[in-house]
Amino acid sequence: MADQENQMSVTEQGATVWLTGLPSAGKTTIAYALAERLRGEGHRVEVLDGDEIREFLSAGLGFSREDRHTNVQRIGFVAELLASHGVKVLVPVIAPYADSREAVRKRHQTEGTAYLEIHVATPVEVCAERDVKGLYAKQAAGEISGLTGVDDPYEAPEDPDLRIETHRQGVQESAAALRALLSERGLA
Repeated sequence: MADQENQMSVTEQGATVWLTGLPSAGKTTIAYALAERLRGEGHRVEVLDGDEIREFLSAGLGFSREDRHTNVQRIGFVAELLASHGVKVLVPVIAPYADSREAVRKRHQTEGTAYLEIHVATPVEVCAERDVKGLYAKQAAGEISGLTGVDDPYEAPEDPDLRIETHRQGVQESAAALRALLSERGLA
């Protein structure tokens, strides 16, 4: 019984793992693969999917620079809150602007919560081929504008904690690289 109590009293260290990259880069696919792996190891994990956040937490926001910044800050707040309570929070969200991502990092630093920035560095040509949501086709047809990395800016991280090139490695290999980084940093 004492061993069981000791195991229950150990608090798992949480962390936010932000996967940034262009639309259709593979962020969400990697996040869910890693989440499955971490849950299988007994970790508490949440995926804050950008599309779900837009629908529920950030409904009504558009895609202006200000609205994108607000969206990223809301997600960053929720991620830090969960991570500070021992959850591994995987955040596959474009977050196109470096200053918005830096504000989230600073919030985590201020609160003493681990934060990793992962750049899912997939060339725009590969993303356009994948076109998971049909956004590139709609942009090419003139049906939408403001597509990140095409006719709206994407500021790639200069010094991410990890850069994953999904056009050179598969989902499981990418998730394994991210899992290895968590181990290296003492976070899993």
